[in-house]
Amino acid sequence: MDDERLWSFEESLWTQGPDNYREKVDAEVVMVLPRPPFVLAGEAAVSAVADTPVWDSAELTERQVSRPQEGLIVIGYHVAASRGDEAYEAYCTSVIRRLEHEVWRVVQHQQTPKLNKPLADA
Repeated sequence: MDDERLWSFEESLWTQGPDNYREKVDAEVVMVLPRPPFVLAGEAAVSAVADTPVWDSAELTERQVSRPQEGLIVIGYHVAASRGDEAYEAYCTSVIRRLEHEVWRVVQHQQTPKLNKPLADA
């Protein structure tokens, strides 16, 4: 998957509905989301994301891409999403694997909401 398609794929998970999630998120996915129960896997993760209202827009910046092996892509980015008067910012990672030619699924996703004040150095 080239970078343009990769970022379009990821952005669609923010701006399209439940059918899109169910098509692009693997049944064995593991997610860490900023709301209880925080760590989710499998169908519970897919359902949690599918039940979230979609965003009108999502700007993905600070993009990083790693391809550690054939058929496996790891990405990191900052998202600024909005719908109506609501706004959300987070730093995210996703791992996407190829199941077969042109068929890709998210197997890991994590969101860390933007902190108002960075954590102090240890």
